Amino acid sequence: MEKNIEDKIKLLEDKYAQMGQDINSYLDGLLLSNYLTYWDYTQVETLLTLQNPKTDYPDELIFIMYHQITELYFKLCMHEFEQLGNNGKIISESGKDEGWKSDLDSTFFVERVNRINRYFEALTKSFEIMIDGMEKEQFLKYRMALLPASGFQSAQYRMIEICSTDFINLVDKDVRSEYTGKNAPIEELFKYIYWNKGATELATGKKTLTLNQFEKKYGEKFIALAQEYQTKNIYQKYLSLPEHDRNNPKTKNALKQLDVNVNINWPLVHYKSAVRYLQQNTGDISATGGTNWQKYLPPRFQKRIFYPELWTKEEMEDWGKGWVETNVFKVEG
Repeated sequence: MEKNIEDKIKLLEDKYAQMGQDINSYLDGLLLSNYLTYWDYTQVETLLTLQNPKTDYPDELIFIMYHQITELYFKLCMHEFEQLGNNGKIISESGKDEGWKSDLDSTFFVERVNRINRYFEALTKSFEIMIDGMEKEQFLKYRMALLPASGFQSAQYRMIEICSTDFINLVDKDVRSEYTGKNAPIEELFKYIYWNKGATELATGKKTLTLNQFEKKYGEKFIALAQEYQTKNIYQKYLSLPEHDRNNPKTKNALKQLDVNVNINWPLVHYKSAVRYLQQNTGDISATGGTNWQKYLPPRFQKRIFYPELWTKEEMEDWGKGWVETNVFKVEG
């Protein structure tokens, strides 16, 4: 037997011995198992059964699939947030720390933040599928079968926001100053989360069914996540870096680009889509969940900024204008 094969068998013996397992049983299982196939690994046949339109309009399939693709990209983002929050460590199903880093270094930090940026940029660039890829007449028909469901109810998007910044920056801008610097509990701040205004009835100002459903299903989970990430959201991880790494333009620009991607570009492509399908000369149509898209989507109204410390006063005042992204200085290399 070749030496390298013997060494690998010894390593396997040690691995399974640490778990109190017998390597011979696993080798028997390896002999009996079938070769892996692409379709089994990706579960593609199951994946392709997850599209279930509620009407017979053909373009509804496009609508469903693009939202599912979006959620998969969001899951990739959350995978990176978890690594950043845990300093690159992986926690196994048994609860054992399988990590390889004890401290967060700037290279790992920038690489992971830029991964998230690429995921959002891919989504933003592909949003033409939603803006121009469906017949308006079909959309205005099948959307009525989707009530009160809404893209507003994407829990992963809210989790991305929570993991990106200190929670105070997600509080409605009109009450944010009342809580700034007061170290208020997350439960209190959550009552004034900015997105509440986006899911209020246009006529009465009351919470929509869409929002009530959303809070009932995810409210406690969001609060628990915010509590967990108080000390390990991306901004806190940025502050934990040495000063020379925090001042590195690559580090700052990675964060600023994330701010632009999540809080400007992504809402604006949704706004463009809403204008395409919901704006009419006789009066705008409300979104499927009754959400107030006219006031909720434009960044200039929300002034939601993850990293206000990294922007100038002028940039924040002009938040959402087209030139902001072009003024995010990018470092080559």
